[in-house]
Amino acid sequence: QVQLVESGGGLVQPGGSLRLSCAASGSIFSIDTMGWYRQTPGKERELVAQINSGDRTNYADSVKDRFSVSRDNAKNRVDLQMNSLKPEDTAVYYCSANVRHGIWSNTRRYWGQGTQVTVSS
Repeated sequence: QVQLVESGGGLVQPGGSLRLSCAASGSIFSIDTMGWYRQTPGKERELVAQINSGDRTNYADSVKDRFSVSRDNAKNRVDLQMNSLKPEDTAVYYCSANVRHGIWSNTRRYWGQGTQVTVSS
């Protein structure tokens, strides 16, 4: 079993910054892609940013040039630096990790519990 623990959410004014962190622990051989998704009431969860084990990144168009995703493989951690925040960035943000439990195993996706980000004046 794997646990993902997120931190760093909160209330920020438009134009401000927040940094989200997510640490994975448990039965982990390796982690392929790690990423961040977000969800608002009545809408589907959407990809915000992801990073693979080779540090290749992918961003939603709505956050390009404002958000930056990074990871620390030694600590099984992924961070999301969010700058120039807008009210439309308000959502619950979820960390995701595609974990391998052994050298020959397929990956299995795990999710964090979610952290609220509210952008409001």
